[in-house]
Formats: sequence, structure tokens, C-alpha cells
Amino acid sequence: MFMGEYVHTIDAKGRIIIPSKFREELGEEFVLTLGLDGCLFAYPYSEWQIFVEKLKTLPGTKEARQLQRYFMAGAAACQADKQGRILIPAKLRESAALEKEIVFVGVLNKIEIWNKERWEQNNQYDDVDSIAEHMSQYGINF
Repeated sequence: MFMGEYVHTIDAKGRIIIPSKFREELGEEFVLTLGLDGCLFAYPYSEWQIFVEKLKTLPGTKEARQLQRYFMAGAAACQADKQGRILIPAKLRESAALEKEIVFVGVLNKIEIWNKERWEQNNQYDDVDSIAEHMSQYGINF
């Protein structure tokens, strides 16, 4: 399980060091893809396979096809080098506006990779009490 928040910098070549707390859980090979809310998602290969199987079960609607293409077209298999760095493909860097300071956020079965400014804009919890109240319909009570 991934949890925690770590700030790193991306170099001029588009490489970034994966936080050491995440490296072992990610494994030798993992998948990087477009995420939601303007970030990227990094999945351990085993979790990626589970996610892909769920995408396969979606109905043949236009929305489902768009969602499948969204996650699959930009996906890239990644391996960290000996220094724990990965090269984020240019298309993914541009999509997530990854330029200088990057935030890695552990979210259960995946890692979100954010532009630091975007993270700060999206990381507002003004309505978290209201959100938490609605979670009871999913069996989560606080």
C-alpha cells in the first residue's frame, strides 16, 4: 500500500528519482499513465493488470472507449535505473505540466505524480467533512 507525500525535482532530461519508500512496492517494472485531475498515475505491474482487467469489462459505449483509450494510449512501462530514477516520457510530462518541483503522493494501490503547484491547488480539503459524510453509503464510517 502506498501512502505519504514526497517532493522531488525533475532534471532537464525529464528524469526523476522515485522516493525510496515507494521503490520496493513499485517493483522492478511498473506502469506510468495519465491520471485524473491533472496528475500521472504509477501502478505496480500487478495492480496495473487488475486495473486493465476492469477496463476490459466496461461496456462498448463511447464513454467507455474514451476512458480505455485515455489510460492505455499514454501508458508506458518504466524501470528505475540504479540511482532510482525514471525517465518520464515527454507526452506524460507535458500532460501533467511536470517542470521543476514534483510531488509524489501515495494513494492506496498507486502513486500520483503531480506538478507541485497543481498539487497545492487540488489538495484543498475545505469540504472533507461533507465528503466523509457521503462515504457512509459505501460502508465507510468515521
